[in-house]
Amino acid sequence: MTIDARIAAQGLAGVRATTAETAVARVVVVQAQAPGPPRLAIRARTEGVTVSDVDSATAAGRLVRTWLLRGTLHLAVAEDLRWLVDLCGPVFAAAGRRRREQLGLDEERCRRAFAVFGEVLADGRPRTRAELMVEMTTAGVPIDVGTQAPPHLLAYAANSGLLCRGPDTDSAQPTYTLLDDYVPPAEPVPRAAALVELARRYLAGHGPATEADFRYWTGFPASDTKPAFATLDVVELPDGTVALPDTDLSPASARARLLGHFDPLLLGYRDRTPILDPAHAGRIQAGGGFVQPAVLAGGRVVGTWALRGSTVVVEPFTTVPSLDDEIADLARFLERHLSR
Repeated sequence: MTIDARIAAQGLAGVRATTAETAVARVVVVQAQAPGPPRLAIRARTEGVTVSDVDSATAAGRLVRTWLLRGTLHLAVAEDLRWLVDLCGPVFAAAGRRRREQLGLDEERCRRAFAVFGEVLADGRPRTRAELMVEMTTAGVPIDVGTQAPPHLLAYAANSGLLCRGPDTDSAQPTYTLLDDYVPPAEPVPRAAALVELARRYLAGHGPATEADFRYWTGFPASDTKPAFATLDVVELPDGTVALPDTDLSPASARARLLGHFDPLLLGYRDRTPILDPAHAGRIQAGGGFVQPAVLAGGRVVGTWALRGSTVVVEPFTTVPSLDDEIADLARFLERHLSR
């Protein structure tokens, strides 16, 4: 029951979304350390959407990438971005301070860097990381590009609400732009209310779940997640999870799905055993936080898959049902021919 409800809540069963924005908003955010994973997460949760549609939504700023949950790059709808940055930014800016200092990024240097970013990007033209680092050197605030200092500085600027990712260049290089130039203004949301709203949205798109799942998904401390969860009006289920009162707990009917790297179904819960046999966990997450593409069937992960050229290669854990419909839909989404 819980697994069926989770799959339905995430939009992997039943009526699927018809826009990329609706699919992303449903699960709040989608991890987006590279362009490919969020595209595939959206594909599995939509009907009729293509990769061009996703890229157009990103280029137009309807979907925006920045550092959010767990201090990691995520894709969110523009309307959600400000309250999410205000909520997540201080948590992960504080968490990254020690590492920034190890990289020579003390608060004074970061303050000077932010001033340079603001001046350079004031013309409204997004810049690549390399371009921004050149501007830093020109302004007398050089950053060692041979270390992890540049990404940590940019993440801190994003956590502070200064920057976000802009559209990729024609050569697929990420760019950065001022958040105020890219995202509509919005009224600030008090932190306690934002935490409750995030918990409610999490349960709506991931439930049934537990407070521990919510804490794992956000990367927030228990001092944030426990009060937020306790405020919600929920239904307690026999397996120890909770759901919003209007959650559909009926059995879900879903065909097999090809999930991409870092899919929300695998990142959204502390305990993956309900959908992933522990004997195969190492094949889905071999280390370093890297989550492999997964074949989902019957509410369980039954294998991994990869796209090699124009061929979908499946490595099964157990019996895998026909994937013909999924491969055809993947080809339609990617706007290219695929075979198995």
